[in-house]
Amino acid sequence: MKRFYTDVAVASRGDGFAVLLDERPIRTQGGGVDQIVPSEALAQRLAKEWAEQGETIEPARFVARDLADHAIDTVSPDPAKTVEMLLAYADTDTLCYRAEPDEPFWHRQQAVWEPLVAEMERREGVRMERVSGIIHRPLKPDTLDRLRARLTVLDPFQLAALETVTGLAASLCIGLAALESEADGDALWDASNLEEDWQAERWGEDAEAAERRAHRRDAFLAAMDFANAARSA
Repeated sequence: MKRFYTDVAVASRGDGFAVLLDERPIRTQGGGVDQIVPSEALAQRLAKEWAEQGETIEPARFVARDLADHAIDTVSPDPAKTVEMLLAYADTDTLCYRAEPDEPFWHRQQAVWEPLVAEMERREGVRMERVSGIIHRPLKPDTLDRLRARLTVLDPFQLAALETVTGLAASLCIGLAALESEADGDALWDASNLEEDWQAERWGEDAEAAERRAHRRDAFLAAMDFANAARSA
């Protein structure tokens, strides 16, 4: 598609902000409603994506726009559905499923994963279940209830970002840590790829796997940036 606009601007709209293309508001891709976001900082990021497009529109460069549309069109009508999906990640959290204690990888998991799990327990007031091996050990009902309450207070934009980072990490521990204002995105991404890195150290990594990981890392960090911008005043 050829670029069809010249000017890109941000304007306040009710309780939120919108991107204007030649003074016309953008509408969401799926719902066809005005794309209103909760903060000026997020609207500016959306505007930057539009402003940086060339003569031909490249849809793959609309990372923040796609997250915003997902928040509005998919998450907002039924936030509880996204909450329950995220709780499923908590119940099978990658960081809680570890090697046997006599295996070398277990020590790496303890050093990298255990502090993240312990910090989540302290921050959220829950108790996660650690498992050596692959046998599922479900979370206790009170832990799920606490986590459900925690997720329910998030707005659709935070939930959309959390859905992305949690899915990429296969860990709600990492997902919730990524929402913290001082979160270290690179460290969290490395933690989510601990097993992959361990295997690469032992057997090497091919170019295709490295490229896939780089794309996933970019999506992870972009979702963290989206979440941070969405809550900025």
